[in-house]
Amino acid sequence: MQDAGIPALRTVAAYQYGAAAGRALFPEDKPHHVQRSSTGRPQQIHRDDGARLVSVGLDGRLTLGPAGGQRLIDALEHPRARVVVGDESEPFVRDGKNVFAKFVTDVDDDARQGDELAVVHEDGRLLAVGRAELDAASMRDFETGMAVSVRAGVPATDA
Repeated sequence: MQDAGIPALRTVAAYQYGAAAGRALFPEDKPHHVQRSSTGRPQQIHRDDGARLVSVGLDGRLTLGPAGGQRLIDALEHPRARVVVGDESEPFVRDGKNVFAKFVTDVDDDARQGDELAVVHEDGRLLAVGRAELDAASMRDFETGMAVSVRAGVPATDA
């Protein structure tokens, strides 16, 4: 059975990332665990295996966890909700280091400063999630400065 707060969170996700994002982050056919504050406000939403999808800020906006970032990049058309970097940045970003503008190869045209974004490699693999420190045009134009403040890196898996 779905938590009663999930439909409202789908609406917030759709506002932040576009119409398909609500169902991508919180599909109806998958269980979610909603951790609530003492007042009943949703604070974190996890997959059934415990991986964090999102946290809910006091302002009601969603902050991506790695599992949520993966769901978004799987469901949304490239480059929606993401910043793309190449080989040079990959090990640093995976380790939780910030993304600098000179290493950005592509970015969602609608990205604004303060947006929550997935950071992906040019081949589409999720590297990290974080908050945009620059808007899309500035990420493309600037040769210096932090583009994304990385919240969580995604370690490489041995395949």
